Amino acid sequence: METVLEPGRAEKNYWRDLWRYRELFQVLAWRDVSVRYKQTVIGVLWAIIRPFLTMVVFTVIFGRVAKLPSEGSAPYALMVFAGMLPWTFFSTALSDASNSLISNANLISKVYFPRLIVPAATIVVALIDLLISFGILIGMLIWYRFPPGPQILLLPVFILIAFLAALGPGLWITAANVKYRDFRYVIPFIVQTGLYVSPVGFSSSVVPEKWRLLYSLNPMVGVIDGFRWCILGGQSQIYWPGFNISLLGVAFFLWLGVHQFRKLERTFADLI
Repeated sequence: METVLEPGRAEKNYWRDLWRYRELFQVLAWRDVSVRYKQTVIGVLWAIIRPFLTMVVFTVIFGRVAKLPSEGSAPYALMVFAGMLPWTFFSTALSDASNSLISNANLISKVYFPRLIVPAATIVVALIDLLISFGILIGMLIWYRFPPGPQILLLPVFILIAFLAALGPGLWITAANVKYRDFRYVIPFIVQTGLYVSPVGFSSSVVPEKWRLLYSLNPMVGVIDGFRWCILGGQSQIYWPGFNISLLGVAFFLWLGVHQFRKLERTFADLI
């Protein structure tokens, strides 16, 4: 076997190496899935209970106490849960990815492989939680006798957008967390604040028209509106100017995350 040592070779073949190391990606993702709910009493049910309880609280506070309107004739609880799905995925992916490099310090300091594989594998675990939560959604659609329309077929497109929306900030914060451990305290604050400034417990249609474009700078606004449109159909309309701005936000944070991650990647083994 011939070994070729060439300056900059790893840099030039980085994206090709991502594909070459796909088996490592699968191993890391499967390992994270298998240990996620290990030694817990109710196991994967946590993936269902967390968004469900949050949905109940938001339905009582925003729907019954504040009496905010739902979208069309859709039950308020169903509208909230349709927004909870992408938000729970985003917040879980962001929180787990931020510590992924540090928790794999032994692996990173010993062998070469594209480090981007580590946080990406972590986000896949959050994606599996999202798919498990769809069980509650199906149950609620049956309970409320609210069949989705043909637009539900486009839901995988918005799941992909949600994945990219989580991947960009996730890579950025993961890289920053290696150098500045302060970010481990910043992430919970970002997630908690984001839950209330994003249209999770309420419809984005309650935002005054003059503020909607500015409000849509939050990339999760477009993602949540897209999920609701797919699940609630004509009861939930997408505000397309704001949706396009949210897509630009997703693309910007994805570029920023990849750029910052690649910029700091060489220093991970020394800093971690």
